[in-house]
Amino acid sequence: MFLNTKGRDVTGAEPELIAFLRFVENSTAEEAHLSEDPRIQEMYRKINTLKNSETVEADYMTAEEYKRRLQEEAEEKGIVTCNDIPVIEQEYPCSEIKNSDRISLWRGDITRLGVDAIVNAANSQLLGCFVPCHGCIDNAIHSAAGIQLRNECAEIMAEQGHEEPIGKAKITKGYNLPAKHVIHTVGPIVGLAVTEKQKEQLKDCYLNCLKVAEKSSLKSIAFCCISTGEFHFPNKLAAEIAVDTVDRFLTKISIERVIFNVFKEQDFNIYKKLFC
Repeated sequence: MFLNTKGRDVTGAEPELIAFLRFVENSTAEEAHLSEDPRIQEMYRKINTLKNSETVEADYMTAEEYKRRLQEEAEEKGIVTCNDIPVIEQEYPCSEIKNSDRISLWRGDITRLGVDAIVNAANSQLLGCFVPCHGCIDNAIHSAAGIQLRNECAEIMAEQGHEEPIGKAKITKGYNLPAKHVIHTVGPIVGLAVTEKQKEQLKDCYLNCLKVAEKSSLKSIAFCCISTGEFHFPNKLAAEIAVDTVDRFLTKISIERVIFNVFKEQDFNIYKKLFC
């Protein structure tokens, strides 16, 4: 269960709920004593009892322990850097890609990449996947980054005051990921057939991620396959848009390396054909 205590619009909220969320955010003795709700005061007493229990202490994970465990998991999986991945120029010498010396194709787990930024195919809430243990990339990135990533996204959304539009991009820290940052973008959701508008929206996803990376002085960025999973954008068409958009825009910016990250063999073969 996740509780967002950062919201500031209390219109229609019960005073008891406001007091409870304020206590969850601070959880101090002062906050408990200020509350006139006996349930909050009782909650504070029980939390203190648990924290002071030697039996519970062995199983109690502090924030630092949680952070250390995620970082250990990242090291166990193995961190992959730009130096470990050849560029298209080396891998496919016959490629007609203009920026073949700055673009790479890599198949694997994007949460292993030690780059300046990885791109997350987010939903419009920007708060990670809401389905526990779901196999989407949004869930994988949030799980590996830790709860701090969701908290920062929640702050961004609270300040923004509305859902994230399709094709835009937001940057956050990477927290417990090997990547320094995560750039979040919401791709188009395809129904029966892809529309021209959806093609432009997908193009905007790649363009705006690159613009955010350039503005943030990042030198390397790894793209996942935006919109091809749960959002049902056709894989081949999505890859064509991705490669064409990135290759054209790279000539205008100083980013040194762009990695197209794929996880499935189907996508790897599609990109490989585009580069050969």
